[in-house]
Amino acid sequence: KTGTLRWNHLFNDKLFMNTSVIYSNYDYNFNITFGDSGFTLTSGIEDYNLKTDLQYFPNTKNNIRFGANVIHHTFIPGEFVSDDTTYADFKITEKKAFEYSIYIGNDHKLTDKLSANYGVRWNSFSVIGPGEEYTFNDDGNITDTTVYKEFEFGKTYSGFEPRVSINYTINKLSSIKASYNRMRQNVHLLSPSTSGTPIDLWLPTTSIIAPEIADQVALGYFRNFKKNKFESSIEVYYKDMQNQIDYKPGTDVLLNPTVEADLLFGIGWAYGAEFLVRKKKGNLTGWVAYTLARTMRQYNAIDKGEVFPSRYDRTHDVSIVIAYSLTERLNIAATWVYNTGNAVTFPSGKYQFEGETINFYTEKNGYRMPSYHRGDLSITLDGEKREKFNSSWNLSVYNIYNRKNAYSITFRENEAGTTEAVRLSLFGIVPAITWNFNF
Repeated sequence: KTGTLRWNHLFNDKLFMNTSVIYSNYDYNFNITFGDSGFTLTSGIEDYNLKTDLQYFPNTKNNIRFGANVIHHTFIPGEFVSDDTTYADFKITEKKAFEYSIYIGNDHKLTDKLSANYGVRWNSFSVIGPGEEYTFNDDGNITDTTVYKEFEFGKTYSGFEPRVSINYTINKLSSIKASYNRMRQNVHLLSPSTSGTPIDLWLPTTSIIAPEIADQVALGYFRNFKKNKFESSIEVYYKDMQNQIDYKPGTDVLLNPTVEADLLFGIGWAYGAEFLVRKKKGNLTGWVAYTLARTMRQYNAIDKGEVFPSRYDRTHDVSIVIAYSLTERLNIAATWVYNTGNAVTFPSGKYQFEGETINFYTEKNGYRMPSYHRGDLSITLDGEKREKFNSSWNLSVYNIYNRKNAYSITFRENEAGTTEAVRLSLFGIVPAITWNFNF
């Protein structure tokens, strides 16, 4: 659920302000039923966000942007509700935090061929009460508890995020762009690395969890062809990441009130190349995009410090989009996407212990989900243009060839006593019809 109130104000012909009040409530829950009983698991984040953005145009060569932002976060790590009185309802204590930042940047035209965009953002993040924070020993046992009262500030992290990009125009058809930026992330998503139904957990930066920090550099070459009918680009990048978070092997992630004791912190890096060819003009338009990339992680306590791929590592990512105008009012479009399956941790074997079958795991994220691909098709009919009202009808088909992409893969014992992999697919072919209008 989300809602926004926005106020725009023009002070004069050089200064413009945009102020927004934003509410958002993201949560997920899933229900599990067995016989006449069942239970619900819930987790999520609720935010109240106030931000002011200003633009100042001192002259034709500078566009200065500056502003401030304040966010009040409420994290709901997990709640268990059962309709069976045998099981007691359980809720992990909510965590609250304040995040505030200010920034300034300038879009600067240095010469006819050289332009730069540079700026800096200062960000601060504080855990606030009411709530509790724990201190743990090396064995993960609680050694101390700190209680915070309503709106009492706890651990605070602050830092700068500089960024700069330079664009040099070689001629009318080609240019080169280089950039550097630093990002600080204070809201952390923890997901199991197995392929079962994901139990995502959102946590704030705390006295134990430091902000994740990423430094990225990129270099790109851009060129147009055929009187700007076609544009193409190739861009390479490298990202260095600090304070990456993962679970200790064997961690119980479900409704764990002391999950911070079971977290590991390491480093990560990502690199790759992105290719794009786009046709912008004519009845037939579209693009072909391809990304070759790797995203790696390293933790001293996982696989004896060996490097392994992140869950979201995708070696190949392809998208093809084609749109054709049959008439001035009738358009048809098609999309095809493909990407390498996410890295996951599957059992490498199994063994028996006291009559129970136990899965045996070896390397972290050493397996892959099946590759993902699908095709979409849509037809759009624009209504006749009117002075105060316009509309269009859209008929679309998602996953037109009904590809059964794997959402999860689980393992079970069959009647023969052998282990089989079971694929769960959520969406097959999905047709939809939409009426769009504006006035």
